[in-house]
Amino acid sequence: MNPAPRIVIAGTHSGCGKTTIASGIMAALTARGMNVQPFKVGPDFIDPSHHTKICGRISRNLDPFMMGEDGCIDTFSRATADADIAVIEGVMGLFDGIDGSDIASTAHVARILRAPVVLVIDARGMSRSVHALIQGYCGYDPTLIIPGVIINRTGSPRHRTMIESGLTVPAFGYVPRNEDIVIGSRHLGLKMAHESGNLGNAGKMIEEYVHLDALVAAACQAPPLDNPTPDDTVERKCGYSVGIAFDPAFCFYYQDNLDLLSRYGAELVFFSPLRDRLPDVDAVYLGGGYPELHLAALESSECTGDLRRAADAGMPIYAECGGLMYLTDEINADTTYRMCGILPATAEMTRTIQALGYVRGTGTGDVSCIPRSSVITGHEFHYSRLDPDRDARYAVCLSRGKGIVAGRDGMVCHNTVGCYTHAYFTPKFAGKFADSAVRFSRR
Repeated sequence: MNPAPRIVIAGTHSGCGKTTIASGIMAALTARGMNVQPFKVGPDFIDPSHHTKICGRISRNLDPFMMGEDGCIDTFSRATADADIAVIEGVMGLFDGIDGSDIASTAHVARILRAPVVLVIDARGMSRSVHALIQGYCGYDPTLIIPGVIINRTGSPRHRTMIESGLTVPAFGYVPRNEDIVIGSRHLGLKMAHESGNLGNAGKMIEEYVHLDALVAAACQAPPLDNPTPDDTVERKCGYSVGIAFDPAFCFYYQDNLDLLSRYGAELVFFSPLRDRLPDVDAVYLGGGYPELHLAALESSECTGDLRRAADAGMPIYAECGGLMYLTDEINADTTYRMCGILPATAEMTRTIQALGYVRGTGTGDVSCIPRSSVITGHEFHYSRLDPDRDARYAVCLSRGKGIVAGRDGMVCHNTVGCYTHAYFTPKFAGKFADSAVRFSRR
């Protein structure tokens, strides 16, 4: 098969400006009238929110650890079926994968998708040394296609001339320093797109300083993919709905998870625990986000009591990270706020990071969404910790990652499960959740 033209925007290291450059390229191509399908390498939720706002198409994660190589190709192929071009933002440095390996690196994804790579070079404080950097990256893995580079944060015209004179690969652009295009950050990274729209302004800068026609031509040189036959043999259920908490407090979701629930027949009903009553649904999915920024509103929200009553009635509820914290008795963030009181624990915000990295685990109990012995993969990243009751029960044993306590995750009460892990759903996971919702709907 021959899916849409595609290009990976990679960096030499974190902080080199690849998010700004990639988002600017997406914005510039979208402004030209192209249907741009955005992607992000890795488990990040924040950069995709900016991509989605810029392109008007939902940005997808591509992560071989969570999805597998065939899963990356399947997600890519589904999402690009009606796209003119795919722009894939990398993660960290080009070759940085898990535990110092190549696994789940930007280079790994580029090889899976047979996608050309444009390398973003931060030229601050360098001139001739840029050439050594480029030669090292281009020669490190000869299987990668690197048709050109973008020199970022150049200074004066003289600085550009000093770099141009010794280049051994084409430069698709020289982008000057621009402090006006900056996204604010907090403890989990950049602010979300609904809080700041500055990255969309990068499109005008990219249109001016990057040779977009050459970049698109490079994307069009991507060879065909050997696409595995997608597994569409899901047992579609009927007559049930899943409430998806979606607002500034709960906004971290992998789109593939929501799509998989839909493929299993779920009607997805989006609601805001900050503003709404719990809708008439048969199950609830509470994603991660920033509940710590909205604690007073959550404490006083009628939805908080609604969820407690729904859990007591046996409704299947699945929550991740921020959603997990919301389901506990209380959250302490200098002041203590009462929360749903469903899961037997208290949560506390911390000033230092408590967990960061990939997670792999196994289901240890047959609960509402986690079948016994099923494999769970995902990612954890949080500045909080839980103090569980001594008799708390757990549904997941981790072989990699920290979880809630001592390698255990998935705290259980009734048909409610709360994890620190942001899981990438498998068909078995989604099917189990669908079965639980259907059983509840028939009561």
